[in-house]
Amino acid sequence: MVHSATRDTKEHLKRADIVVAAIGQTEYIQAEWLKPGAIVIDVGINSKPDITKKRGYRLVGDVNFDDARQRCGYITPVPGGVGPMTVAMLLKNTVNLARHAAGLRPLPLLDCNSTECKSSYGATGACE
Repeated sequence: MVHSATRDTKEHLKRADIVVAAIGQTEYIQAEWLKPGAIVIDVGINSKPDITKKRGYRLVGDVNFDDARQRCGYITPVPGGVGPMTVAMLLKNTVNLARHAAGLRPLPLLDCNSTECKSSYGATGACE
């Protein structure tokens, strides 16, 4: 694990199989810092000036995506990577808090092969 004050961040990243980038700096992590085939989860969201866009900027992550995708095994895009999952989990937590306030049990995480899931979603389950 490294953070903004870690010495030799580049050397740590070159050995990492999985990188979760959340440093808050536009395209800070460069492709050559990453281990070939690494899995990169870019949590950052930054605006970068772009005169070709109507708003004058575009959204990018903490990793230089265009270069890193050639080196990584997998990389999440920004926007559209972890954002939708973050929203889904925030909504689920909100629903569970409302259920708790009403004296109800929280919604369970579904196992797609469970009897409960198949009875609710059909023979193939929710994941199919």
